[in-house]
Amino acid sequence: MKITETYKVRSIDTFQCKDWLLNKHYAKRVPSIEFSFGLYSENILIGICTFGTPPRVMNDGESIFKEYRVKTLELNRLIVNSGLKKNVLSFFVGRSLRYLSKPCCVVSYADFTFGHTGYIYQATNWTYCGLNQIHERQIFYRGKEVHPRTACAKGFTNITEWAKRDKEVTLGDYTKKHRYFQFLGNRKDIKKMKSELVYNVIKYPKGDNKRYDADYKPNVQISLFD
Repeated sequence: MKITETYKVRSIDTFQCKDWLLNKHYAKRVPSIEFSFGLYSENILIGICTFGTPPRVMNDGESIFKEYRVKTLELNRLIVNSGLKKNVLSFFVGRSLRYLSKPCCVVSYADFTFGHTGYIYQATNWTYCGLNQIHERQIFYRGKEVHPRTACAKGFTNITEWAKRDKEVTLGDYTKKHRYFQFLGNRKDIKKMKSELVYNVIKYPKGDNKRYDADYKPNVQISLFD
């Protein structure tokens, strides 16, 4: 059977992603989410893909484009069960991008520190712009990794300052992330975004992808729609 006959992609509510994000993804936290999509087989949820606002620190503190302004999203989580058919992940990402409003720029990061290269983005023809230049540092609050935005929410603009004042905060290693872009829109929109990009486009990186433990089985969620 064709992939399109076996698998379906649908918009889902954020709460349906929580179990996957906290227990199946290696980061173990819920990122900023504006749009979320589910991959279904026989009406059972077997994967999620989420998009949200990119953290400023991951954009190196500057705009992605020279003068052009367009909505920018980050593909910040992509999780599927193991044992799926070949090319299903590419199908899932492609269909999820279709549902986003256009024109739009989508950025995603493959965590070099965790041994990720970003082959799914290479397989779906994203634009590669190297490693991010300001490396994000891991933050742990009461032993649990948290996002840098948590520091801002607690009134701190600097994570080092937060760590000095709060004994329950510890800082981990600096992380490096491969940076990929996908430009969505008509030909004119895409041409404009590519010409205005502030980063240099370089060849895809190579290397063996390190897979993290994704054996956790989220609660079975069945769709009522055909």
